[in-house]
Amino acid sequence: MARRPLPRILTSGSAQIARSREIARTAADSATDVLHPLITVTRGLGRLAAMGRSKWAATPKERRGPTLFFVAACVLVVAVIPYGPLITLITVMAAAAWAGRVRAPVRTGPSDAEIARLRALHEALVPYFSVPEDPAPLFTHGGEWSKAFSEYAFDDTGRLTRLRVAYPAYFTDSEAASRARIEQLLHAKSGRGREYRFSWDEESNELDMSVLPALSTSIAAQRFVTSPGETVLGFTDADAVRRTLPVSCGGTTEQAPPVVWRTGPRSTEPHLLVVGEPGSGTTTLLRSIALQALQHGDVLIVEGGGTGEYACLTGRTGVLGVECGLGGALSSLEWAAHETERRLIAANRARQAGLPAPDDTKRPLWILLDRPSVLGHLAAADGHMDPQELLQVPLRHGRAAQVTVVVAEQFDSTDALTETVRTHTRARVTLGPADFGRFEAVLGTAPRTTPATEVPPGRGYARLGTGPVLRLQVPATPDPFDDATSEAHRQAVLDLLPPRPGEPEPHAVPSAAAPVASPAPPAAAVPAEG
Repeated sequence: MARRPLPRILTSGSAQIARSREIARTAADSATDVLHPLITVTRGLGRLAAMGRSKWAATPKERRGPTLFFVAACVLVVAVIPYGPLITLITVMAAAAWAGRVRAPVRTGPSDAEIARLRALHEALVPYFSVPEDPAPLFTHGGEWSKAFSEYAFDDTGRLTRLRVAYPAYFTDSEAASRARIEQLLHAKSGRGREYRFSWDEESNELDMSVLPALSTSIAAQRFVTSPGETVLGFTDADAVRRTLPVSCGGTTEQAPPVVWRTGPRSTEPHLLVVGEPGSGTTTLLRSIALQALQHGDVLIVEGGGTGEYACLTGRTGVLGVECGLGGALSSLEWAAHETERRLIAANRARQAGLPAPDDTKRPLWILLDRPSVLGHLAAADGHMDPQELLQVPLRHGRAAQVTVVVAEQFDSTDALTETVRTHTRARVTLGPADFGRFEAVLGTAPRTTPATEVPPGRGYARLGTGPVLRLQVPATPDPFDDATSEAHRQAVLDLLPPRPGEPEPHAVPSAAAPVASPAPPAAAVPAEG
């Protein structure tokens, strides 16, 4: 039997219905656009009315009568003054429009990607923070991560910047190896290439991890506002020290937190040891210390590397010598030992006579020894004494004689340092990238932060005596004779150099007291016997 065709109204009805829906939707959108201000004002009036009702419900009954009287008085005043009702109407409409605006939704929790990161981190910590005997473990596979992570924060790229972890009480947080495993895991899972600080609260069983901002490398050598006996080794985090110094940075003056090393008779860390990798900035730090020491004292430099990094200081006022050879180093250090003994004897005689110490024993003397292991190898090959043996007297008795010793060496040559140098250099600085083992061997304890694999020159850690380990960035103090040095940094170092004898002072700085005469240079010292 042949099929009868459908009526025309049924075949074309679906198209007409779809067209009618589109027309209705377009009309509704147009009406919404036209009536949007009215919709906003109406929604705002509803919100204002709801707010008024809540305020009226919260008002005590004994205060409702005075409130009504005050409102009635305000309405009467508005009705009496010219254009009062119109102004009131405009004000109410504006307030309703502001209250009825569509606010952007505020995110109150982590996104899906951030939740996935937190869940993965929770799963990675399960083997370390759980045991089979725990009846109610805090960390379980597939468990609730929000119970273990009480606080967290992410940056714009979705990486963690702060995390607070609650761990079970049976975790061995008192053992350094256990803490190091957790810190290494969090460092790897949260993103490498950044420095993290870990704070363990053993009493509350909580671990706080935070990302540290990079230290500024734009601070160059300059005159720091310090008193005699204070040396700025570099700059650190703002929350690590209680002091700030005004520094010039990029043409502006700002406050920077310094790492200040104090020397002199009352110092508990009178000598400094600097250890780093080649190119990490150990010579830069010694050059910065020399420029600061020349403001109030005399400097003797012994360079074992023989690269001429201190040639800019040769012949300057206050620089007793810049020795690069073995013979000059031995004679200069022997003179320094005799000078230390002379100062001790002179100060002791004056003290016994009831007199103040002579002026020539009060002027600080700085001995800067760079790469002594090289000179030690040369001395052993020639059958001479190791130059470090001549540092015993300045290291042991230098604090009373105003003699300060600074030794710089590389990590691979620290075994060549004598026991006297290791014992009496209680202020320590490490520069450049290294592992926790090397840092702990030099500083005596591991830093509280994870060291980065790539750091700029002059970046490291400092520890003064038994104090905390501080992050450190040495101010840029390059060799002004180096062609690779920028003009700004070169000029900054040249401005700090003292003049040579007979030259005028380029930038005379007024002083409260007359300068003390410098002791005789090493060339006038007593020659070594034998």
